[in-house]
Formats: sequence, structure tokens, C-alpha cells
Amino acid sequence: MDKLFAAVDDYFIEKLVENDPIFDQILANNQKYQLPPHDVSPSQGKLLYLLTKIKGAKRILEIGTLGGYSTLWFAKALSHDGEVVSLEFDTKHAEVAKENLALAGVSDKTNILVGAASDSLEKMVQAQTPAFDLIFIDADKENNSIYLKYALQLARPGTIIIGDNVVRDGAVIDTTSSDGRVNGVRSFVDDLSNSSRLTSTAIETVGVKGYDGFTISIVEK
Repeated sequence: MDKLFAAVDDYFIEKLVENDPIFDQILANNQKYQLPPHDVSPSQGKLLYLLTKIKGAKRILEIGTLGGYSTLWFAKALSHDGEVVSLEFDTKHAEVAKENLALAGVSDKTNILVGAASDSLEKMVQAQTPAFDLIFIDADKENNSIYLKYALQLARPGTIIIGDNVVRDGAVIDTTSSDGRVNGVRSFVDDLSNSSRLTSTAIETVGVKGYDGFTISIVEK
């Protein structure tokens, strides 16, 4: 079935995702610099682009940059006065991402902050950074609950919050798991469920990235 899922995904990518060579160049650069292949798929990137457009977002917060592949999808959806603030722990990853985003011509719309995401988020909260329209949580899953706590402080009613990689090949329902990533996702889902400020759902996905999924929430108050 995995081959079928990937083949169907390839079909939709060919039909519905525009062939922009810069995305292939970014992935090639990431591979050249030996970054882990954890980027969203082209279909998922297009979804992020569409959600940004549907929302009419001007300010986006991305927690987890890697090589800037998803960052570019967000940046391409923004008007000239929009901004993506992306947080990346690994200095090498951040440098590759900056190179990639410069190559794509979107450096003026992207700002990569290097360091522990929780530290960067705390600084933004303390500085009373203006609220974001869309927040994408796609970093170390063990700290998802911490990232959600800060995301809510940097959001306003109507802000969209997306959590990526929440299915983990179905391991999310394993109550006996010792995997910190799985338990981080389970804690995150509990937080979404218990929050009086959020309305949320989860979508399972299959395709070239295997069996996974994402949560999507809207801040109600």
C-alpha cells in the first residue's frame, strides 16, 4: 500500500502543484549539506500556501525551519509586506535555510531566529511582539506542549495553529510508548482537547512522506 499511496501523491503533485525549480534546488541543497529529509511534501507545502492565502495572513510564525522548504511555501503566499518569523535551533540548518531563501529571493520576507525555540518564544512574549495570523509547529515533538503554550500567547482570535507529524505511523495511540516524540504529541493533543480557547481537529495523511498527519486549530478567544 505504501507504493500506492506514494504513486497517488505523485499524481496529485504532478497535476496540482506547480513545478517551481527553486523547491527542487532547496531540497538538493539540503541533501548536499546532509540535512535530515524531514521537509513537508510538495502537496503539504501547497496546503500551507493555500491556508495562508485563505487566511489572508500577514504574519506567520514557524517553529522549526530546517532548510527553509516550508518557509518558502509560506513566503510565496505572502504579500510584499508580509513576514515569516522562523525559529531554528541548529546553526547549520539556519545557515542553509538562509542561503536557500536568498536563492529564492524571499530574504526580505523571512526572519530566521537561531537558538532554542522556547528561548526565542519567551523573548517574543516579553517584547510583546505583535500577534501572528498563522503558527506552524514543526520542531522537536517532545516540546510541543511548551510551543503551544507560547503560541497561544502570541496569537489572537482567528489565529490558525497547525501541528505537524502527529500520527507518527499510528504510534500516537500507543499508551505504553516510551518514545518521547510520541508522548510529546499525545501531551500536545491533550492540550488541544482541554483548551477553552481552541477549536481543533486532526487529519491523517498518506503519501510520499508515509503515514502521518497534522492538527489544525483556530483560536476562538
